[in-house]
Amino acid sequence: MTELPVVAGVDGSEGGFRALDWAAGEAARRGLPLRIVHASVWEHYEGVRSGPAEDRPSEQVLAESLVTTARDRARSLAASVKVTTGIRPDEPVTALMEESADAALLVLGSREHGPLTGRFPGSVGLSVAARAGCPVVVVSGREAETGARPGRVVLGVGDTAASGVTARFAFREARSRGCELVAVRAWRGPHHLAVPRPPSGGDRLRTYQRQADEYVDAALSAAGGDAGEVTVRREVVRGTAHRTLLEAAAPADLLVVGARRAHGDFGPQLGQVDHAMLRDAPCPVAIVPERE
Repeated sequence: MTELPVVAGVDGSEGGFRALDWAAGEAARRGLPLRIVHASVWEHYEGVRSGPAEDRPSEQVLAESLVTTARDRARSLAASVKVTTGIRPDEPVTALMEESADAALLVLGSREHGPLTGRFPGSVGLSVAARAGCPVVVVSGREAETGARPGRVVLGVGDTAASGVTARFAFREARSRGCELVAVRAWRGPHHLAVPRPPSGGDRLRTYQRQADEYVDAALSAAGGDAGEVTVRREVVRGTAHRTLLEAAAPADLLVVGARRAHGDFGPQLGQVDHAMLRDAPCPVAIVPERE
């Protein structure tokens, strides 16, 4: 059976090349092929032309140069990985969505907006992560700058029966890296109990904490055989999911969360926590489709 590839979307930006570097390393760790894809709308209207460069549209020459540069870069980083390329005659979201149907993983770059405004994953990244049929990893520029990390995959535990899908993905990532898995779950009590010393309701607070523990137990148990020999650490923290996950992800190789999707006027959209992680997390973020 043909192995599904790791697909890297490239657009010529520095963020796209950082994502390519991450994808090449991921393909090497997993022993999977790497497919490099560039979406080029001009091809849809003009078609591909052969012949000397001066006789071809400049957009075609630039697209071909881009994927050739990306291919050579990937091969220099992961010589053992089989690399293929493709120029798709579509808008980026359409092209990447179609690629995700036959991919083990889809890897995209994020957009940097400077130290004051933070990072924004871009409309392509958000749209694809909300709809893709395979896990999507969005790689931030800061991850590439830090180089070696201490070795940690963080799993944000959700509250659906499908969270086991996300847990299995996280375990596989931790095992391929030979690092620990940190399963994180935030919990909050009722607003009127969220004071340093609530006058009553201690039992209720313990109930909320116990429920959070049970969610972690369920997710880790659902991983089954994928758990392997991975070292697991649990963090059940009172607080918001946003702050808790960001603090856990600060020293991480990868943050893994399930795709909590909402349906808006323009189709499926990511939930608030997923959106915030793509915007604020200091490490690559994997969004895993969850199906019951």
